Amino acid sequence: MNLRKSDLKFIITSFLMWRIGLFLILIIAPFLFPLQKDFLGGGLESYIKNPWLWSWANFDGEHFLAIAYQGYLPLTYFFFPLYPLATKLLSIFIGAGLENLNYSALIVSNLSFLVGSTGLYKLLRTDFGERVSKLTYILLLIFPTSFYFGSVYSESLFFALVVWSFYFARKKKWLFAGLLCGLGAITRLAGVALIPALVTEGMLDRKKREKLSWRFIFSIIVSVSGIFIYMYFLFIRTGDPLEFFHNVSIFGQQRSSVFVSLPQVFYRYVFKVLPNVSYKYFPAVLAAWMEFIVAVIFTLLMLISFFRLRISYAVYLTLGFLIPTLSGSFSSLPRYVIVLFPAFILIASWFDKRHRIAKVLLSLLALLMLFISCSLFLRGYWIS
Repeated sequence: MNLRKSDLKFIITSFLMWRIGLFLILIIAPFLFPLQKDFLGGGLESYIKNPWLWSWANFDGEHFLAIAYQGYLPLTYFFFPLYPLATKLLSIFIGAGLENLNYSALIVSNLSFLVGSTGLYKLLRTDFGERVSKLTYILLLIFPTSFYFGSVYSESLFFALVVWSFYFARKKKWLFAGLLCGLGAITRLAGVALIPALVTEGMLDRKKREKLSWRFIFSIIVSVSGIFIYMYFLFIRTGDPLEFFHNVSIFGQQRSSVFVSLPQVFYRYVFKVLPNVSYKYFPAVLAAWMEFIVAVIFTLLMLISFFRLRISYAVYLTLGFLIPTLSGSFSSLPRYVIVLFPAFILIASWFDKRHRIAKVLLSLLALLMLFISCSLFLRGYWIS
């Protein structure tokens, strides 16, 4: 469907309020948490000079900027190439140097999220009413880790590619759907979850036809080509086409380069991770419990999705949730799930049926968690 002016106004206004809110958190955060100096974007000196810019590049943001600045170095292949490439290309028009690269990355992130937000709303309105569609978007904005959409991270670009790929698939514009899916697969590893989801969508379409269209078949070939191109690059560069997975253990002791099942990961958290968290150190407690709670909630949503959502959405949600857990950890899971839009449809549908008081309390809780999580991240503490 074509968006009305009122729809665009809602999307843009909501986005701007969210973005302004994040900047307000940046102003307040220094009064609440001391600066943690180890993983600041641009290093301590750059951060102190301009926290308005460098706060958004903490942790993984530094890796993305480094790749955009000097290309891939050993042990950086875990970070897929499209986001740093887009950052590098935009910097041609902005200027050279790390600072301009950071500006470029933030433009890519925020513009991608706005484009993705528009695509999400259009996609939702094909199946749902205005109320659920708006509520889904609002709940995504107030999710405790939504600030990563506005940071130097690849989630926003991946989000835009995913929702628009689904939108074009729903409209049977398979060439566009396949192209965006292929780009998604070189943005994040979870992009491979989109491929079987598109195949499933095509199978649904086949029920209305005697045979699959050549456009659909070609789109699947294009969608698969993205990850294989990156794997071929890795093979030429390192001799290992799965280098991005085999070095995952360097990003945390919990991670493993051998596949671990979801029940095993839950076992680790219940009996090893949570009992051994340093409960005197609040950021570690918050991160560990957020990981576990998000894992529980999204496991339930994954199961429910096969009964409540379109099967292609359920396939994407399931694989998109399970792929990060195969490394044996829920680390970063609160960030990874923000691109799983089908889960937020389920949350919105459930939320819409609650009592008004419950809605207010749950919204305040989400906003409080967003405020705390974003504050800690901006001050250099690991969240997700």
